[in-house]
Amino acid sequence: MILFITADKLPSNNKIVRSRFQSVDKHFCTVDCPLRTRKRLLFKAINSTMSFPRFLRSAIKTSRITSPSKFALSSARSTLFATFNGDCNRRPFCSDSKNSTSESEKSTTASASSYYHLSGGPSHMRAAVFWEPGKPLTFEDFHMPRPKANEVLIKTKACGVCHSDLHVMKGELPFASPCVVGHEITGEVVEHGQLTDTKIIERYPMGSQVVGAFIMPCGSCFFCSKGQDDLCEAFFAYNRAKGTLYDGETRLFLRNSGKPVYMYSMGGLAEYCVVPAHALAVLPNTLPYTESAILGCAVFTAYGAMAHAAEVRPGDAIAVIGIGGVGSSCLQIARAFGASEIIAVDVQDEKLQKAKMFGATHCVNALKEDAVKRIKDITGGMGVDVAVEALGKPQTFLQCVQSVRDGGKAVMIGLTLSGAKGEVDINHLVRRQIKVIGSYGARARQDLPKLIKLAESGIFNLSAAVSRTCKFEEAGQAYKDLDQGAISGRCVVEIM
Repeated sequence: MILFITADKLPSNNKIVRSRFQSVDKHFCTVDCPLRTRKRLLFKAINSTMSFPRFLRSAIKTSRITSPSKFALSSARSTLFATFNGDCNRRPFCSDSKNSTSESEKSTTASASSYYHLSGGPSHMRAAVFWEPGKPLTFEDFHMPRPKANEVLIKTKACGVCHSDLHVMKGELPFASPCVVGHEITGEVVEHGQLTDTKIIERYPMGSQVVGAFIMPCGSCFFCSKGQDDLCEAFFAYNRAKGTLYDGETRLFLRNSGKPVYMYSMGGLAEYCVVPAHALAVLPNTLPYTESAILGCAVFTAYGAMAHAAEVRPGDAIAVIGIGGVGSSCLQIARAFGASEIIAVDVQDEKLQKAKMFGATHCVNALKEDAVKRIKDITGGMGVDVAVEALGKPQTFLQCVQSVRDGGKAVMIGLTLSGAKGEVDINHLVRRQIKVIGSYGARARQDLPKLIKLAESGIFNLSAAVSRTCKFEEAGQAYKDLDQGAISGRCVVEIM
């Protein structure tokens, strides 16, 4: 993009050229400023391969601006303008567009949306930091995170305690450290990043109650453009591989040293977190912050498995192996989709008793009987249409494959130790047309609003799914209890 500038003089100050302009309308705009000498600037944006800073250096003419530090360039989504310290009168230069004034005003408003850091908000926050395997979480002070374009700063209200975090903390899943874990959150919108799309600001205005999905789609990669948010290239290449957001940088920096700390998803075990806007959905006032946090992972993962991987239909027979936070959510989703037989498999009678509340028609304790044989007995020797493995162990992987009928689907959603292998009988797989499908989660932009509707209507029982709550300071103990199998459903940390 080239920016043609004519002025009395512009200083060659590096601060001027730090912004990178997004797409802008090809029209003219003038800015009159009440400085000592009135300046008139003419802007025109056109396509170019020349870098913006290089062009500025070559395009700067003469100047009599006496206070260069007061001059800065900024851009909203569809209008290019200049901003000075003081009030500026902006008016359209091209008279052939009746909408140019309203568009300019709208973009200016978007760019100047209230910034939490500058309007009385705190300058720092606390977050729970994982340093290395075997060491407990510690609570550290951080500089207040700054959202960038199309990102939102959330004042975190609640965050779920998930096995995926535990895998990272035990060193079973490789991830950048130190990092802030926690990836299923609810909270309140307190700031939009500069240059954020006006539609995003309209969708999530300041003060909005929101829920965040752990798979945070970029919205523009190959898979996101096809609606497959769950395969977002940027999410896996940057967040899961490097612990950053999609510019390759974290938003978390320690207050005492300024050192970076990485983010597992949005790094939700914090008083504030930055979330890409495509991962959010508005939470109605009728749903509580605490219980609704599980919509972003436990319910989100279950829905992805049932709707996209298994494609459950009314009348299907379903088996769920591993009745934890995600497994119990699978039971509720299967019931909502009209499954006729819903078989819960676990090794704890307490979890199996609760499974009946979630819609299980049959319960199997795998310690007391052969789970595969029992599943086939229940289904008249056929096996189930869909079996879901929600535990992440080689043994349950094999049980899942063996439990499905000919032509059935074995859906794997449980994470495990990095590099672990699951065995399968190849001949059985080939001859009986067994489909083995992996599923990581749902699709945030299209599915998260649906989950909210299910919860709001009572079809999905959030209160029953959350078995325990704890304070922010008790998060470390909650993960220890989860590791010991002492949490039967989902635990949620109440942060504010």
